[in-house]
Amino acid sequence: MGISRRKFLGWIGLSAGTGAVTLAGKAAQAASVQPFAGHPEGMGVLHDSTRCLGCRQCEAACNKVNSLPEPDRPFDDLTVLNEHRRTHPGAYTVVNKYQPPSSPAPVFVKTQCNHCLEPACASACFVKAFKKQKNGPVVYFENLCVGCRYCMIACPFYVPTYEYDRALTPRVRKCTLCADTRLAKGQIPGCVEACPREAMTFGRREDLMRLARERMARYPGRYVNHIYGEKEMGGTSWLYLSGVPFDQLGFQTGLPHKAAGEFTSGALAAVPVVVGLWTVFLTGIYSLNKRRDKIAAEELAKAVLAARLEKDEEAGEKLLALSAKLEKEKEKAVMSEVKKALAEAEKKAAEEKAKAQQPGETPEEES
Repeated sequence: MGISRRKFLGWIGLSAGTGAVTLAGKAAQAASVQPFAGHPEGMGVLHDSTRCLGCRQCEAACNKVNSLPEPDRPFDDLTVLNEHRRTHPGAYTVVNKYQPPSSPAPVFVKTQCNHCLEPACASACFVKAFKKQKNGPVVYFENLCVGCRYCMIACPFYVPTYEYDRALTPRVRKCTLCADTRLAKGQIPGCVEACPREAMTFGRREDLMRLARERMARYPGRYVNHIYGEKEMGGTSWLYLSGVPFDQLGFQTGLPHKAAGEFTSGALAAVPVVVGLWTVFLTGIYSLNKRRDKIAAEELAKAVLAARLEKDEEAGEKLLALSAKLEKEKEKAVMSEVKKALAEAEKKAAEEKAKAQQPGETPEEES
């Protein structure tokens, strides 16, 4: 049995509060919430949804580059676009189809990690398992991760996912912008390279912003006057252009322009206190879960035994009833046979008596 997220966060808050009181007056700062000015030379991707065909070739390329398991339905099966999908540990990117009321044709949108300039996942992570690299990607270090899943709660775009089915070494999974597999080799992200319509453009974020504004100016009737990701949550490395309002395409609109670190720095000030007690905390959770599992197992065994006894008693009663029924049927059958034999004997005796009373010849008459 696992621990619920609600209880986990409750215990974390309790531990943090207790530590803050105990260490009152001592400086405590989470290393991940220091002011961050961003990386001007960082790279990113501009996705133009007016060019996307929904062919899913970007999904196939992502799957290949990251050695992900094959999907249940092949990438050339476009009927999956009829269902709204989210990223998961086996798919770092998905394409969804929308039919906005203001568009005569469907619109396709690719979803993946937006690689925020000041990522909420990194801001919320007190062990630095997430880091924003200078060249743009937000990368994850599984050897540092403690599995608290704060990153999943903090992300305003609901991107990070967790390997719940991997019991011993679960990891947080998300798009890495091909940081290690391609960018490190001087190559562009796999999804960008695979797009047949060049719906995605890879480059310096500043150049992408300039390109987006040029397209909007050149085709004023084609695009809404907004570059999604320019300022949302302090800005993202993944930018979007659209011909319809973004709220009709499932985007999180109305997000603040402040970076996540500005919201979390105060709340995370006491986190190092929790980090110091982390081993004890996890040991306590482990012991509690083991105890709870043991109690649950004992209760289950008792319930099974009681059910068996109840079933045995019920079966015994049914057996007795069946035995009595068979006995009655046997007695009834015997009586029936007895009656039948008596009737046949009586019939035979009557026939012999009738035969004996018939007139016949006498010896005197013969002489």
